[in-house]
Amino acid sequence: MRAPRPHLGLVPLLWFALCACSGEPGDGAPRTDGGSGGAQGGAAGRLVLGLVGKSQGNPVFQAARVGAEAAARELGAARGLEIVIDWKTPPDEDPAAQAAAIEQLARAGVRGIAVSCSEDATLTPAIDKAVELGAQVVCFDSDAPQSRRFAFFGTDDRACGAQVLTELAAAMGGQGTFAILAGNQSARNLHERVQGVIEEAKRHPGLKLLDDGVFYHEETPEVAADTVARAQSTHPEIAGWAMVGGWPLFTVGALRWEPGAVAVVSVDALPAQLRYLTSGHVGVLLAQDCHAWGYRSVQLLVERLLDGKQPDPPRVVDPLKPVHAADVPAVEAQWAEWLAER
Repeated sequence: MRAPRPHLGLVPLLWFALCACSGEPGDGAPRTDGGSGGAQGGAAGRLVLGLVGKSQGNPVFQAARVGAEAAARELGAARGLEIVIDWKTPPDEDPAAQAAAIEQLARAGVRGIAVSCSEDATLTPAIDKAVELGAQVVCFDSDAPQSRRFAFFGTDDRACGAQVLTELAAAMGGQGTFAILAGNQSARNLHERVQGVIEEAKRHPGLKLLDDGVFYHEETPEVAADTVARAQSTHPEIAGWAMVGGWPLFTVGALRWEPGAVAVVSVDALPAQLRYLTSGHVGVLLAQDCHAWGYRSVQLLVERLLDGKQPDPPRVVDPLKPVHAADVPAVEAQWAEWLAER
């Protein structure tokens, strides 16, 4: 079994045609037989796990799905059972749809569920109900810390925001007006990142956050790119962007200025984003391990269900990795290797 490896990539939607599967009802206690069965057609030696990202259109959750499927293959082979990933991510970001998906999975008897919470207030009751129905739940990327989930895997979001601003301050020479691209205003993880940016900015007196300079938006590449373009046109004094998510960088021509004219630091380093490093439009990408969101979530669920193992502490923090233009060939090669395994 290989250890989980750092993510840095984008996976086109074409590679994600999978059949939905269901598992066996259960009481949520760790089990040792490794199987699932019952009305949904499962059999001994088969374990079904649900995976609920925020949206199918966001490439970071496509990457998480690839990681989950890799873990299912590797851990299943190591333990002599079939592990099936039941992908129940809504087409667009919708916390109510996520909650419905979690309940559907739990009522179908799926033994474990991994979820990235679009809105923890909406998802907490759904997670608690799933646990009541017998599922084990792990959160990744965006947490619901007041819920009955047993673990979280992902970024320390306050530290993430601080790191974005630190890199941006260096790129701007410590001087000038900046703005924050912030994504979904209801997402706990993004709110924490924004606060991390704002707190770190206090350490850099030469930087000024634009008045009303936190730009929330629907988390699609097109809407994000339009948000940046409108803000930059309205406020040409913006000399830097702190992007707490890399949404606009999944489109071509999203940054409508000459390379280096505006400093940009962004979270995530998936292949579609890498062209902005090589073009000089972006100085640094801070890579979350989106591949490991899926891989480690499956690993945590398998260890919980089959071994009764509980991570200590329950929040498993994965550090960000800075990616520069010189790193692009290695990043692309890593993702080519991962995709060849699928």
